[in-house]
Amino acid sequence: MPPLLSCGRFRLDLSVPKIMAIINVTPDSFSGDGCASLDAALRAAESLIAEGAEILDIGGESSRPGAQAVGVQEEIDRVVPVVEALAQFGVPLSVDTVKPAVMRESIGVGADIINDIAAFQADGAVDAVKDSDAALCVMHMKGIPETMQLAPRYDRVLSEVEVFLAARVQSLIEAGVSEDRILVDPGFGFGKTVEHNFSLLGGLRQLDGLGYPMLVGMSRKSMLGVATGRNIADRVVAGALVAMLAIQNGARIVRTHDVAATRDAVRIWLALEAAGGEVSPG
Repeated sequence: MPPLLSCGRFRLDLSVPKIMAIINVTPDSFSGDGCASLDAALRAAESLIAEGAEILDIGGESSRPGAQAVGVQEEIDRVVPVVEALAQFGVPLSVDTVKPAVMRESIGVGADIINDIAAFQADGAVDAVKDSDAALCVMHMKGIPETMQLAPRYDRVLSEVEVFLAARVQSLIEAGVSEDRILVDPGFGFGKTVEHNFSLLGGLRQLDGLGYPMLVGMSRKSMLGVATGRNIADRVVAGALVAMLAIQNGARIVRTHDVAATRDAVRIWLALEAAGGEVSPG
């Protein structure tokens, strides 16, 4: 895989795993941590960077199961002022959106990564990003947020996710996107049962074989609640653990609500690797 991720204003060295912190500028975030104002988002960003965040991921539309879509202008009004204000913070800024207009506006004010849960399948999405310098994260999702958790079915979940991601990456390359701008995300919790999610976690090395840096996000998700019996606010330890397991199996960016705990997990992994432990992602 490329040693550096080309993302907007930055060339990100992914030889060391990076922590992506979540900043929700929505009133209906599943984790209950949405920022209701620009000032709140700025304060959250300062705190997350102090805790160890190396990338900030800004989202103006909830993608939780059953979430309702937000209008284009409303999402722009939520996201773009935050991106513009955070562009001075000195870290890569990611925007979590499926809408081409939001992609364009965000890139125009400083977004370095576009994180699209719909894998740039919306009409105009590829055109909105292909000629920019932004990195592009292609994620697998079965269905749409409104209905994706209504009995999702796969014959072989790992293989189906791999085939989908490979096809979407190829579509970007054919549109002229350079390979060093591409990330892939298996989409934990997006049209997948708990069993599907843990099958993906156990088989991440297969997806690492796609040859592109892998971003994963399991923070506070229901798979952790089912496994531990804990509610959303009490899944910090479980989230840090699965982040480290993902890194051991090839993930280069972990997306989380709980930066400090995840930072500690990453540092333990790095210490083990430095001591010669058998944990290298290959």
